[in-house]
Amino acid sequence: MINPVRRRLLLAGGLLPLYRPLRAAVRQVVVVGGGWGGLAAAAQLCRQAPDLAVTLVDRQAAFHSFALGNRWLVDHGQVPAPMRRDYAAVAAARGYRFVQAEALGIDRAGQRLMTSAGALPYDWLVLSPGIREDFSAWQISDPAAVDLLKKRFSGAMVHAGELPALKARLQAFTGGDLLLTIPPLPYRCPPAPYERALLIAWWLKTRRIPGRLIIVDPNPLMPAFRHALLERFRDQVTYLDHAQVRSVDLERRTLSTDIDDIRFDMALLSPPQQAAGLLWPAGLIRADANTGAPDGWAAQGALDLRSRDDERIFIIGDAAGVVSPLFGHYPKTGHVASRMGAIVAGQIAGGQTPMLPESLCHLLSGVDPDAGTRIETSYRLRGDGFLLQEVRQVRRPNPAGEDVAWAAGQYAGFL
Repeated sequence: MINPVRRRLLLAGGLLPLYRPLRAAVRQVVVVGGGWGGLAAAAQLCRQAPDLAVTLVDRQAAFHSFALGNRWLVDHGQVPAPMRRDYAAVAAARGYRFVQAEALGIDRAGQRLMTSAGALPYDWLVLSPGIREDFSAWQISDPAAVDLLKKRFSGAMVHAGELPALKARLQAFTGGDLLLTIPPLPYRCPPAPYERALLIAWWLKTRRIPGRLIIVDPNPLMPAFRHALLERFRDQVTYLDHAQVRSVDLERRTLSTDIDDIRFDMALLSPPQQAAGLLWPAGLIRADANTGAPDGWAAQGALDLRSRDDERIFIIGDAAGVVSPLFGHYPKTGHVASRMGAIVAGQIAGGQTPMLPESLCHLLSGVDPDAGTRIETSYRLRGDGFLLQEVRQVRRPNPAGEDVAWAAGQYAGFL
């Protein structure tokens, strides 16, 4: 609010039109994480409220996308390499600032993000930091052992920049037992490991590689992949459902489950996932209602995505926690994260009523002949306030590049 005397002076001097943008420009929004959610939030903030000073922070220099990455890994069809864009160029085109730095901590009292490049003050903080992998669930806590596992056996589910290294490991595989583990729900992009398994099975068969894909899955098999994995490629696939991983011996190349020990020649290992480490010391992780222990994911509103513990902080993307006792989490996917980014931007920019992150995506659920599945997810509030989720899957027996067009349309919104 401008003091009345100062207002008259500014009007007399013709300076009031300049004063408002100057005051507005000092409002700082810091966005942590340059994935689909963070990029969408930054782009929408600049479009809807150009008077804000928006800063995107990521430790990487470039954005990498998982979209179409499974097909690219085994050279199935004419698909481009995973998307890569320099953050600095995207930021310049969209009108915000990019800082390449590690986010080290959050000073909530002082409203500052602590980074390896210094402290960044904020009026609003949008956290889209993604996930971390919990190797301690597999009895691996030594940092050297974790680094060795990531280097030799990573399932490449944390950062899409890992996909070229995974492709090189697959190309070097000449036969034997190839192990693929699927994390327990919730995890990033639920259909992705099954689509990857399908394509690897196809690759083993068509390349006549004398190998077998062993899938260790603690979850029920997604129905869209049941026929392909259990029938079509039964000579290439051993599928172990509801199997919990207990430990991994990297030297012996042995994975122990609650059912049996499994030896492997090569592996794509993906342990349980949690919200990224930045949220934990900041006190932004949800406590389990029964035990009081951290449940591994953030505590934020189902509609406004605002932290339960700090009204100046929004949490979006894969790190977000439970939103409904009826279905748990929003899907941890890029397209849902981008919708979340737009939802938060609308609130910061103009106090818009939050939307719901309805989404649509495409996946490959059959090969030779190819078949696709379109997954449509929608939400509505029940009369008692609980959030309902409806998921509709539509099989497309003759896909005609819908997934490529879908990805291009998604990128256009934030790159």
